[in-house]
Amino acid sequence: MASELETRVLRKITIRIVPFVMLLYFIAFIDRVNIGFAALTMNKDLGLSPAVFGFGAGIFFFGYFLFEVPSNVILHKVGARIWIARVMISWGIVSAAMAWVQGAHSFYALRFLLGAAEAGFFPGIILYLSYWFPARSRAAATAVFMAAAPLSTAIGSPISGALLQMHGILGLAGWQWLFIMEALPAVIFGVVVLFFMTDRPEQATWLKDDERKWLVDTLAAENAAKGPGTGHSFWRGLTDMRVLALSLVYFGTSAGLYTLGIWAPQIIKSFGLTSLQVGFVNAIPAVLAVVGMVLWSRHSDRTGERTWHVVIACLVAAGGLMMASFAGTVVAVVAALAVVNIGVSCAKPPLWSMPTMFLSGTAAATGIATINSLGNLGGFAGPAMIGWIKQATGSFAGGLYFVAGLLTLSAIITLILARTGRKPAADNPPVQSQARI
Repeated sequence: MASELETRVLRKITIRIVPFVMLLYFIAFIDRVNIGFAALTMNKDLGLSPAVFGFGAGIFFFGYFLFEVPSNVILHKVGARIWIARVMISWGIVSAAMAWVQGAHSFYALRFLLGAAEAGFFPGIILYLSYWFPARSRAAATAVFMAAAPLSTAIGSPISGALLQMHGILGLAGWQWLFIMEALPAVIFGVVVLFFMTDRPEQATWLKDDERKWLVDTLAAENAAKGPGTGHSFWRGLTDMRVLALSLVYFGTSAGLYTLGIWAPQIIKSFGLTSLQVGFVNAIPAVLAVVGMVLWSRHSDRTGERTWHVVIACLVAAGGLMMASFAGTVVAVVAALAVVNIGVSCAKPPLWSMPTMFLSGTAAATGIATINSLGNLGGFAGPAMIGWIKQATGSFAGGLYFVAGLLTLSAIITLILARTGRKPAADNPPVQSQARI
């Protein structure tokens, strides 16, 4: 039973931190996947084939991969406030530059640079939340933060569809306006981060003395209970087999997430809808995903169970992709995409609660970044494979089956982790109610 002090502290840090980082991720995800809407007119203007577009969309994650781990380690050393601000301002500039893409090579180059610029943001926020939230509350906080991804689709899709209607204003195409207008918030809020974000609980002047002491002591006790050798090794976070296994799990969920973000608008448009109609229709599955994600993660926190919450969600998403592959009407395809959205979104919060249950400090920074950088290569594999198969066969079906297979593999690996004893959780988690995987 939570004490009055604990309830008060968790309420304060949730109100102060979670909506703000959620807004930042909302902006990040829009800039990451808005090429899915830009492609509705950009591909024809620039002569980009499905294979070229799929490869360019996915090459973002190679830049992300190369710079992710060092970026997260730097964040741990210099503080989230300065580093997140740097990340946002730099990716906003690169995202705006996408408006002046001329062809395949400049498309590839800027997508790679965008990935390099944004590297460190997502795992940095996951690490940042572990600085503030005790383990038993972390999945719920992570879920609300990560709900920004489907929310950005729900809200951003109609906005992106509307921005495409600005075609011809000041001599720019609609897709050029889309990149410019959606990049501005990243730069603006990058500056806001410098003045609003607090690096650590010890520095939280907006908490009362007893509240700050309770939070600092609770988090310190959790880290101490993880045992020696969990917090200060760069190589431990990089080479721990549990980290590498979770990277493979995340690979499948990333393939599913970015298949939706990058290809769903074109899948929906293939049924004859206008760009604006696509924007509104594409928002429907994302709204349902937000609700499912929050409820699922709360259940995971309440029961202390992680493994089956990941496994079931991955299998649901795989089933939705197979449904989408043979859907014959726009209603059927939207229903299938809703199932995929719900499954992928629900898998992520319990998955991201696992690394900080057995790592802390520099090892946690490295481990989280490793999972994210390796796992996000699925964001290349899924969209690129769909593009190649679409160009070869004229159908999305084969690519959707491929991504469904990756999600099924994620479920299998999660089960193997739980059954072999190399569990992504401490044997004796430092929380009042033992977390179960």
